[in-house]
Amino acid sequence: MDSPGLYLDITAFARSAPGWVQSVCEAWTLYGLLLFGGIFAAVWWRSRTRGPRQVALAVLAPPATAVAYAASELLKSAVGEERPCRAVAGAAAPLVACPAPGDWSFPSNHAALAGAAAVALALAARRLALTTVPLALLMAFSRVFVGVHYPHDVAVGLLLGGAVAALVVLALTAPVSAGVSAVRASGSRAAVRFTGPGPAGRARNVSGCRTS
Repeated sequence: MDSPGLYLDITAFARSAPGWVQSVCEAWTLYGLLLFGGIFAAVWWRSRTRGPRQVALAVLAPPATAVAYAASELLKSAVGEERPCRAVAGAAAPLVACPAPGDWSFPSNHAALAGAAAVALALAARRLALTTVPLALLMAFSRVFVGVHYPHDVAVGLLLGGAVAALVVLALTAPVSAGVSAVRASGSRAAVRFTGPGPAGRARNVSGCRTS
């Protein structure tokens, strides 16, 4: 992959794009990860009326994403690749401020977070892959579009984030599911609010009637 050449092509395209396209990409690259946070919350809330495994998958999505971020940050510190907005001669000025020296380029933390969130959420609710995967790809592209990452930075970030998140979720689903079952069986109100009553509890509370 001619990553610097592709970087030049994409950033040149970005500079020639209509102003509203630039504004949308700038907003998305800066704040788009917040949308994944909202999806995390929605998936967890919905899982509370389902079985322990579904709750475990929903609960594990945010920490799995955090672990992926830590892995990305460790690799970034080890490689120490300079940002293309400083290293590539003849590049167009980035659409957002070039990160400070020492804030390395490879891999992209934004792409790693987006890739991890997309995979973790897809494991929790398969149909969400139709939404989360395009969002993650858009986040990765936006990091090159605004001029702060090479294409190989975001490609590796996506793959690393997705792989780490999948490993964390698959490794911990069984023990967390067992924990959810134990919490529900304990009857603790605070705990059950977090894990939800499950399908059985929901079935008992029908027609506005609650059993004690």
